[in-house]
Amino acid sequence: MTAPSAVAAALSPAERTERGRLARKRVARSAHSRFAPGPDRFDPVDVLARQSATRVPELVPIRYGRMLESPFRFYRGAASIMAADLATLPHSGLEVQLCGDAHLLNFRLLASPERHLVFDINDFDETFPGPFEWDVKRLAASLVIAGRANGFSAREQNKTVIACARAYRERMRDFAGMRTLDIWYAQDDVDRMRELLASSLDRSVRRRTERAAERARAHTYLQAVDRLTRLTPEGRRITPDPPLITPLRDLLADAPGRDEESELRSVLKGYADTLSSERRHLLRRYRLVDTARKVVGVGSVGTRCWVLLLLGRDDDDPLLLQAKEAQESVLEPYTDAERFDNQGRRVVTGQRLIQTSSDIFLGWTRVRGLDDRQRDFYVRQLRDWKGIARPETMDARTLALFGGWCGGSLARAHARSGDPLAIAAYLGTSDRFDQALPDFAQAYADRNERDFEQLATAVRSGRLPVETL
Repeated sequence: MTAPSAVAAALSPAERTERGRLARKRVARSAHSRFAPGPDRFDPVDVLARQSATRVPELVPIRYGRMLESPFRFYRGAASIMAADLATLPHSGLEVQLCGDAHLLNFRLLASPERHLVFDINDFDETFPGPFEWDVKRLAASLVIAGRANGFSAREQNKTVIACARAYRERMRDFAGMRTLDIWYAQDDVDRMRELLASSLDRSVRRRTERAAERARAHTYLQAVDRLTRLTPEGRRITPDPPLITPLRDLLADAPGRDEESELRSVLKGYADTLSSERRHLLRRYRLVDTARKVVGVGSVGTRCWVLLLLGRDDDDPLLLQAKEAQESVLEPYTDAERFDNQGRRVVTGQRLIQTSSDIFLGWTRVRGLDDRQRDFYVRQLRDWKGIARPETMDARTLALFGGWCGGSLARAHARSGDPLAIAAYLGTSDRFDQALPDFAQAYADRNERDFEQLATAVRSGRLPVETL
């Protein structure tokens, strides 16, 4: 498959625009309202079970336990199920670098390397090239599921989806008229958020946004160090909290012949080579002193995830890195895009394409696991100026506003890797696409609730194990 950016570069602006308009013959904008799987649809529990087969067995029950907390938590862990559903639908053929898991909680406030607060996508485990609307539909369905959890009416839920789709369409149209470098440099920083809020008559929304920015700035790596480490006679070390945080030395107790020091070295071996020279220089100022396995997220539970504690000058000069296992994207079976020789590299490449400002320590490596298998990982700072949305505290108007921010931010991400002229021409100036998305989102939210119940039934029957922590 030819990369979307290469296709755009080979065509004139008029040809790119015409390509977008012709895509309407492939699938009409109104057709995006449809989702009606037949009785032969796959078993969603089987999809989850197959995915769990490659994960740490003792952690898989925790994954199911977290997914059973609510339909929204289930949705967060069910990207593989939705990928299989989306693959059955007609699509535009206008490809971008997808996030692959674009639900609303994967949009948040982050720190840029220049120490500015920006609003951007944060999770790239499933990133892969594919039709732009797959991300938009996953985001739209998440807004309906969140709205239902808050008790919003169907009309309020639909308004939230329309706000999201409209922001995506209008922002993409803006990008279609911009120079290529201007698209690449575009950011959604706090100043832009303030501009978007300036027209809001609700002062409480503006105050809540400012407080969210203040909380994000307070979520520094030092806060994570205080929470996850302690001073011991040997120096600063990671605080055990099994099974959620288990030091490597404890895991190696049952692995005769495996040396902790060599294991620590192997985690960083090769990773440094994926960094730019000045960042390798910075990393060499630290020494690795401790590593622990950490349970993270909902959908990621069971994948191998390591916390790496490094020290610079002394115990009060820490750096916390997270090395997270990268497995095959849930989208990979459904596209013909180029495959990577390292799944960690796939994640990092996708993140650098989509995000305007990526973590300075972002890189990848390959490590021999405790089961002697070679596994791919990507590495980044564990926590640095991150502010996550809390949809359960939002009223309908605020959720719609947030949905619009997410839609606009997603358009920016897609414009960087795809063809904004073609996508903008496909979406057009009318609201046909916007009006189609609520029907899809409602239908998929219904399907998500039934899948949630199927998982609960599988657990009650003993088909799947569960553990709640």
